[in-house]
Order: sequence, then structure tokens, then C-alpha cells
Amino acid sequence: MGVFLNSIIPYESYKEMVMDTYFVDKSMLLAELIPAIGRKNKYFCITRPRRFGKTVMAEMTGAFFGKAADGSKLFESLEISKYNNYKEHLNKYNVIFIDFSKGSESTSTYKEYITRITSSIKNELLQEFPGLGLDIIKPLWDILTDIFQKTGQKFIFIMDEWDAVFHMSFFTCKEHEEYLLFLRNLLKDQIYVNLAYMTGILPIAKYSSGSELNIFSEYNMVTKEKFSGYFGFSDNEVDKLFGVYQSITEHPKITREELRFWYDGYYTAAGERLYNPRSVTCSLSDNQLGSYWTSSGPYDEIFYYIKDNIAQVRDDFVLMVSGEQIESVMHEYAATAKEFDNKNQIYSAMVVYGLLTYHNSKVFIPNKELMDKYNELLLSEENFGYVNRLAKESAKMLEATLSGDTKTMEKILDYVHNTESPVFSYNSEIELSAIVNLVYLSARDKYRIEREDKSGKGFVDFIFYPAYKGYDGIILELKTGSTPDKAIKQIKDKNYILRFKGKLGEKPKYTGRILAVGISYDKKTKEHFCKIEVLRQ
Repeated sequence: MGVFLNSIIPYESYKEMVMDTYFVDKSMLLAELIPAIGRKNKYFCITRPRRFGKTVMAEMTGAFFGKAADGSKLFESLEISKYNNYKEHLNKYNVIFIDFSKGSESTSTYKEYITRITSSIKNELLQEFPGLGLDIIKPLWDILTDIFQKTGQKFIFIMDEWDAVFHMSFFTCKEHEEYLLFLRNLLKDQIYVNLAYMTGILPIAKYSSGSELNIFSEYNMVTKEKFSGYFGFSDNEVDKLFGVYQSITEHPKITREELRFWYDGYYTAAGERLYNPRSVTCSLSDNQLGSYWTSSGPYDEIFYYIKDNIAQVRDDFVLMVSGEQIESVMHEYAATAKEFDNKNQIYSAMVVYGLLTYHNSKVFIPNKELMDKYNELLLSEENFGYVNRLAKESAKMLEATLSGDTKTMEKILDYVHNTESPVFSYNSEIELSAIVNLVYLSARDKYRIEREDKSGKGFVDFIFYPAYKGYDGIILELKTGSTPDKAIKQIKDKNYILRFKGKLGEKPKYTGRILAVGISYDKKTKEHFCKIEVLRQ
């Protein structure tokens, strides 16, 4: 039993996960792997954004196949126990488990990094197979071959965060090539390999010139349906977790609708919606909604991909932040390009990292958790030019709305329209919606803002649910080529106010004062007009 060979660490880590209050059973992933053991097609590389459960699945695989601990009690209550003859595979294999994201404190070169791994595995092999006369001077793959020839024993390789090396600043391009060569020598066409299971963010084909690791079948979230159900949470899975939350939380503060609004919105290749799993479990454990997945930095990851291409993406961002979807073609291997030739490559990279989602040939911001980061970016980054300037007007716009100051609202909207952006041509109400969203950007700190929400007898353009006491509810309707009076009339006629009452049997979402806000744009005079009325519940 060692650090890499037949390590007990994956077992102990997965046992902690199974014991967690908000555990979701994804063990049937193992049923997809078992038939491949000892076959030609035994190499799997599964790529997903960070915090989508890759490490948990790798640890589960190590805990199930590895000899380090008896997993019968751990797995007997899980779905995999229903798999025919699952006990024939439970804890029956030598497993070499490597988390490539973890280095030693003294590691500063690739040679030190890889030597630490290979030397440790060699020493552990000598301890596990004494008396075979193994030569520790030999390359690792030669030692593994000797073991197979003398004992007939094979190995399952589980490699988590296989692409971490490419994100370590002290490694050179030449050392990246050496790393690929190391993996090729270790795994490709080696008779001692029973199964190879790798996880990472980025696909092998991004780095490999073609032949190094072409043995692997690669499965990403955007284009491959296989394995899609094992990473991220489905609606049904979140329903069950929410039921647990309600039953054990003394004063639950989160609604099921809020979980969807905050953390849903990712898509598999099959078109199924997914929740960010880490964010769901953290919010339920804390009994508090918040940004868990992107809490490592305010917006640095988003800005990394667009900082040199703001002119290309600026107008698209205005639309996406307002909830629109942008046509795009995925460039699967653009994720680590140092320079991007076009915005399709930019968006492709952002999808790979989970900063955008992709569905029906369109990219968009999946949920409020990430939307807040885009808002922060637009409000804070002056390189966005006029978008940044207009976003900064949003605090004044909300203040004017709540005080009924329609003249100031009209003045701000006219200022917005007098810019160079084609987004503001108002060819349709989509563009008007995008601009209205931009000038209410800072309101998202105080409201949950939803667009095109089915309400009463129709669809409302914007509805503002107060997050704090002391703020009015707002229903906002937009009209181009019409008048704000007609917008207000539509709000009343279609009874949009019912949305604040919630569904039958539910607690009302809001019971205070509600403002009906009508905003129109006259295409002939190029003027905006606003009207505000107080509605009675």
C-alpha cells in the first residue's frame, strides 16, 4: 500500500463523499468501465469544467477497483451493486492512482516533478512485488512489463487532472512534449495496462500531435453524449437533494426555484440541463445562496479570454448579459491558445472552462452565479469603453425608477442610445431589452431580475424580485414604435402582477408595493419615453 500504488487515499476520500449529507450516487459509471477491462478499447479520457465532479469519479473508480481496502460495505448500498457480477471486480485490481495537479513543495522543474512520481511508484512496486529481482534503475514501463511477465498481473491506471502540467508556469513547451512522451511510453500498447481512466479540463488532442496518445477515446461535455449523466446534477437529482435540505434544515432560506436560477443552465451534448454540483451542495450546506464555483477570483478567468479581443466580443456581451444567446461554432481545441483568431475560438475556450454554456449552436451565460461575474466585469473593467460607462449609469437608473423620476430615466436612455454600437440600432425589441438590462445592471445586487417570465396571460419583458426589504417590486415592459402607456396597459391587461403571488399553495414571492414601468422608443424622433404607475395587489 503506497501513495500511488494501491493507495488507500481514493477509498477514504470517496467514503467521505458517500457519507456526505448531499451525496448523489453516480456509481453506474463503473458499469461503463467494467466491460472495457483487458480489452483493446480500454483507454478513456473524460474532460469537464472544474468542480463538475471529475475528481470524485476518479476517486470512486480507485476505491472500487483497488486492493487497498474492502469496499463491500461502501458500495453495497449504491447503484453499482445491482450490476451483474459486480463483486467479481470489486477490489480485485492493482491500481496506480496519480493526481497530476499535486506536486511536492520543492518541485520547481519538470524533471523534479516527474521523478517524484516515477521514483515513488518504482519503490512501491519493489515493496509490493519482492523477490522478483526488479531493477529500480530501469524505466518505469520496463519494470511494469517485468512484473507482468513474471506474475501475469496487470494494472489499472487512474490519472486525475492529467492536463495540470500544461497550466504550471515553470514548465516549458519542450517539457510539455516530454510529458506526453512519458504518458505514451507508460500507457500506449503496453500489455500490463488493464484499464486507463483519465480526467482533465482539456482534451488530449489539444496537445498531442496525433500519435502520442491516440489510444484514448475522449469524452467532453459539448459533443459527446456518453458519460454525460455522471458529471453535474440533473433536475431530478437536485429535487432529491432539496428534499433532504428541507427535512434537516431548521430554518431553510433557499427555495427550489432559486437553486435553478443560481446554478442550473449547463447542457450536455444530448441537450440535458445540468447544475453545477459543487455550488448546489455548498449552498444547501450553508443554507445560503452565493457564488461558490467562481469564488477564486472576481472575474479574472473571464477577462483572460477577452482582454485582447474586447472589440470583437463587446456587443455580444451586452446581449449575453441581458440573457440572449449568441450563434457560435465550437472550436474544440481552442482552449489553451495564446492568441485567438476570432470570437468563435474565444467562446469555445470559455465553454470548455465552464464560463459559458453551449446548446443548439449558441453560447450563453448559464445562470446567476456566473452572470454576477460578468456584471462585475462590465462594471469594473474600463477597457470595455462605452459599455463600462453605461453600466456605471445603472445605479442612477434604478434610483430614478424607484423615485418615479421618468425624466432622468429618459435622459439616461438617450445617452445610452447616442453611442457607436450597432447593438443600439433597435432593429427589434431584443436590442432595446439588452440596453435596458445594461442600464439596470447594478440593480442585480438588490433584485433577482428575470426576463420573459411567463406570467398571467402572457410574457413579461423584465420582472424585478426584491432581494431585500425596503425595495419595490418592478414589472418592466418595453415597446419600440409605440408608447409607454401601451406598455403599462399590457402589464395590467395581462395581469403580470400575479407572478409576485407565486404558485398556488406557495408563499407569495413579494407582498409590498409594485411598480409598473413602461419604456418605449420612437424610431422617428429617436427619443425614449418612460412611465411609472403603482399597481395594487
